Amino acid sequence: MNKDPLEGVTLKEIVTLLQARYGFDELGQRINIRCFTQEPSVASSLKFLRKTPWARTKVETLYIETLHARPPSAGV
Repeated sequence: MNKDPLEGVTLKEIVTLLQARYGFDELGQRINIRCFTQEPSVASSLKFLRKTPWARTKVETLYIETLHARPPSAGV
């Protein structure tokens, strides 16, 4: 069965997970959009991403790639 990894996941959950995993500095390097590079917050990011389909697609793609990546090693 090929389940959509975005099914049942809110944009807020995606941004929160990515921010916790990478921090806004690295998110801004991975996806160069102002909501991650200039005065970033989850709330401002959500506002921008909900109005900007191309940016939302990039964030969703990074989320899917993150799900398939190996978890970071503890203590490293």
